[in-house]
Amino acid sequence: MSHTPPHRALPWLEPGQAFPPVEHAWGPADPAPGLLAAGGVLDVPTLTAAYARGIFPWYSAGQPILWWSTDPRMVLETSNFRLHRSLRKTILRLLREQRLDIRMDHDFERVIKACAHTKRDGQLGTWILPAMEEAYVRLHAAGLAHSVETWIDGELVGGLYCINLGSMVFGESMFSRQSDASKIALSALIAFCRAHEVPLIDCQQNTAHLASLGGQLMPRAEFCQHVGLAVMHARPEWEFQPVYWQHILSDDGPRA
Repeated sequence: MSHTPPHRALPWLEPGQAFPPVEHAWGPADPAPGLLAAGGVLDVPTLTAAYARGIFPWYSAGQPILWWSTDPRMVLETSNFRLHRSLRKTILRLLREQRLDIRMDHDFERVIKACAHTKRDGQLGTWILPAMEEAYVRLHAAGLAHSVETWIDGELVGGLYCINLGSMVFGESMFSRQSDASKIALSALIAFCRAHEVPLIDCQQNTAHLASLGGQLMPRAEFCQHVGLAVMHARPEWEFQPVYWQHILSDDGPRA
């Protein structure tokens, strides 16, 4: 009779305790591939240490804090971003009509609250729990979390928030109250990153939508090596200049 091998125990972190090596994360044979540890706290030093090592928190109501380092990792190389022609035309039209304004960090708390209340297909509830929301507001106050906001006709209609360490950007979540509003915010983020020579955005989760925009899978070891070097660079100034649009609008993207 064959026996299923026991799953490896999941490390429990005490506040302030260092993360285990990412290579110790659960693998394909375990219940949750990529899960590294549980416990700990969501303070600024812990979150900063996590992202600098290719680790991120993700958990649901009723669960302890769960820390992940997936292998492979979904990333978006900013040079590979696909601005679809229909979206390019929309952005150009809104700019021509002087109806579009991209703002960064204008209302971070409003953006993260909107992301937390966005319903997604196949997902019950939200992973942006109140404790998580408060943690990222503290990261924002520390200058490490940022919002990219799509304002049309003077109204906030979409946006995203992300983490920035050095020349590395970690995408977190987005929301949209108007067609294409979150895609416009992502396009603005790509333009900003190209202008500041930020080559890679971490997307964490592998989705067909991200793949359609140019996202691809990267081995965890390669990803963590890139992050380790990128976090040592200077952080860009998070202010969007209209001239940044030229970094993507001059491209002739796919026909979709």
